[in-house]
Amino acid sequence: MADKFDPNFSFSQQLWYYYSTNRGKIRSRYNDLTRKFLAYNDSEENPHAFLRKPQFEALEMYVFVKEFMNNKQVYEMFDDWRHKRDRFSDASYYAVDKGGQLRLGIDLTEKQTDTLFKQMKKYREDYPNYIYALTMGLGKTILMATCIFYEFLLAKKYPRDKRFCHNALVFAPDKTVLQSLREIMTFDKTKVVPPEYARVLDSNIKFHFLDETGTILHTIDDSDFNIIISNTQKIIVKKKRKETSAAETLFSGSGSLLSTVYGGDDEEDDAWDDTTLMDNQRFKKLCRLPQLGVYVDEAHHLFGADLEKQIRSSGTNKTSLRDTINLLAANTSIVACYNYTGTPYVKNQLLPEVVYAYGLRESIWNGFLKDADPLGFENVKSDEFLKAVVATFWERYGGKTYEGLKPKLAIYAAGVEEAATEVKPALERILANLGIPASKILLNVGDAKYTKNDDIRDFNNLDVPGTEGNEKQFIILVEKGKEGWNCRSLFAVALFRSPKSKIFVLQATMRCLRAITDERLTATVFLSKENYDTLDDELHKNFNMEIKDIKNPSNADRHKYQVRVLPPPRTITLKRVWHEYTLHEKEYSEPVDFKLVDADLSKYASIMYERDSLARDTTVKEKNIDYLQDNMKFSEFSLAGEVARYLNISCILAARILRESVDGIDTVLEAVNRYNAVLDDYIIPTVFHALFDITSELKTEDKELVLLREPKDAGYYEFSAKDDLVLTNCYPGFTPEQLKKSFHADTYCFDSIPEKECFMQYITSGKVAEVYFTGMFTSNQGDLSVHYYDPESGRIRQYYPDFLAKMMDGSYQLIEVKGDNKIDDTVVKAKQAAAEEMAVASGVKYLMYAGSQIVSTHILDEDSAST
Repeated sequence: MADKFDPNFSFSQQLWYYYSTNRGKIRSRYNDLTRKFLAYNDSEENPHAFLRKPQFEALEMYVFVKEFMNNKQVYEMFDDWRHKRDRFSDASYYAVDKGGQLRLGIDLTEKQTDTLFKQMKKYREDYPNYIYALTMGLGKTILMATCIFYEFLLAKKYPRDKRFCHNALVFAPDKTVLQSLREIMTFDKTKVVPPEYARVLDSNIKFHFLDETGTILHTIDDSDFNIIISNTQKIIVKKKRKETSAAETLFSGSGSLLSTVYGGDDEEDDAWDDTTLMDNQRFKKLCRLPQLGVYVDEAHHLFGADLEKQIRSSGTNKTSLRDTINLLAANTSIVACYNYTGTPYVKNQLLPEVVYAYGLRESIWNGFLKDADPLGFENVKSDEFLKAVVATFWERYGGKTYEGLKPKLAIYAAGVEEAATEVKPALERILANLGIPASKILLNVGDAKYTKNDDIRDFNNLDVPGTEGNEKQFIILVEKGKEGWNCRSLFAVALFRSPKSKIFVLQATMRCLRAITDERLTATVFLSKENYDTLDDELHKNFNMEIKDIKNPSNADRHKYQVRVLPPPRTITLKRVWHEYTLHEKEYSEPVDFKLVDADLSKYASIMYERDSLARDTTVKEKNIDYLQDNMKFSEFSLAGEVARYLNISCILAARILRESVDGIDTVLEAVNRYNAVLDDYIIPTVFHALFDITSELKTEDKELVLLREPKDAGYYEFSAKDDLVLTNCYPGFTPEQLKKSFHADTYCFDSIPEKECFMQYITSGKVAEVYFTGMFTSNQGDLSVHYYDPESGRIRQYYPDFLAKMMDGSYQLIEVKGDNKIDDTVVKAKQAAAEEMAVASGVKYLMYAGSQIVSTHILDEDSAST
């Protein structure tokens, strides 16, 4: 067994499994205010809840760690879990799996868990440190604000409870993200906080936004409910080079805090050790705030390349961010540090401090982000690349709007001069050839020579309907669009030249995935082959996935198709088959036998399983607890009345049958009073058959069925299908004669390769006169269906055969295509029996083919046909 633990093992998944299994029990233990706060944000309790599923689940885990686990450090929680201690114990009220909690890491050994524990403990801080990993576009800023609002509400009500933060320091890595954090200040609190509590927050919270160097932090010492938002350069300081005056110390605002972690180039500004640091006015003010919670936004800056430096900051390998937080912890009370990142991975390894994660792949699959179609170009020149990009973008998105917003294409240039003097003129020529006005171009390169104030305004209004910014659809950028640039109408990204930073390829391309509308949409990523390979590599490092994994295996390549009915209406006359049942009364003539004496009634028994001790190896005992059942107690007269009422017969006759039964009235009463279910399962059916006979008669009638009707309120039907499973009446592979055999609709959307292959074989066969794909249409669209009894639900249902074929000899075939694993399914067998009954009565042949049979043989050969 390997010394290292399974790289796919995630303690955060174990925590989520434990919490979700015990959700009801755990939430019942929370403070009343907490329960109200969670209920307000829970879409299952509040249909108007604002938070999306990943945000709410992260909030649930945030509260779980705080109120249920009492702000334990991650390594402590893991140690309790691996040793099944405390609330993770099998004997605990919250035990979720007697005999073992290792649900997802079932093969983990003690050696492997010990390796992980030592790693967690080695990198621990003096304060709890948690990572919440929600991929880009899921709303980490809103989640952060919601968590802070929750903290302050609980701190207000329980001021002495040390688990709750009374103040919040929010770190941003750079100015771009810092501006996006203004949303914490402007966000409508009532979206995540019940209105009556939102008013409490409004009257108590004091915001401090440190966006300018030299800004003084105006907090009152020992005060509560301050939210300080700053990029790290505004808090603490660089290496001390000279003695400073008192005034300089007080008002100094310069200095790089996160130069190593957040990609700065001034290495001399890194914190070396405690003796070389000088603090400033803002840092001193922070040290005088009690119960401080530190929130690190975009902790995934550089998607992990430097996050590892930040997290792994023990000993001499300090970074300015961790060193700053450690200095704060040494000078004031820090409740915890909460890191919000886009990925739980660093160099393809899971970070152990993660307590909740919702990944990129899941976000796309579940519709929280757009899908992506990455296109790589090899051996093309930059102009050719740009021409292909614009043409493809305009073909896919030109003329469309989403929520009033026009789709945008971001084109990244290697430098300012290249963007202004090469890319922009080339783009103008390409647009002119396509008849697209050059006014749709926006140049934003961070240089006042080329980018004016109006350009900045338009850039900020890209997602604002009705503005000039929304009219801009081709955005030329230079090193723009990492964190903090949120453009939901961005549908494509183009990156030809390789940037200095490989991670920038991932950062830039992920910008176009933000969701817009409730529709499942697909963005396009245009890359040089080198950048395409880089993207694949970075996805692997930072999300443990590859480009091919972006695609949902079942839905990612499905697109909507408009299906129109083609005249004339196709019809077929089939027999409608049904059974008429007739009830015949008969005289009661001899005693009935309920067969209760030898009946096995144990299936009705209530049993309790008991183990004497968890500490001792004892056997499990069974105990009957029928006394807990709420059974009605019948007398001879009330039982006769119940039978008579159910069967609508004389009470005197019912009493006589029960009294004269082979079992005897005493045995009947004892069984029924012990288990009331005996009345329905034994007594009433037996009495019914003693008094009535049933005869069945098969009935048929000719019924003309229309295969496909025109839609009522539209000119077409809409279906979703994979592109490679769609055939239209313009398919060039069919001859005109073959096309005349089929297509009662202009488009057929198949569900599987065997279905498509079946159609191809039938339409091209000389044995077939006509063939129609009917399985895609339902009762609202066509009449061809089979009524069958569903043995699982006990109801009469309808099913729609896949194909109807008319053969050259004038006979008809109903054809069903099934996966090999479904052929013997009980429901499939029920459908087959009902279809065969109708087919026989109608003189039609019913055929069921296994998928493997279709793709491996010519099914219309006599030797291959299956019935």
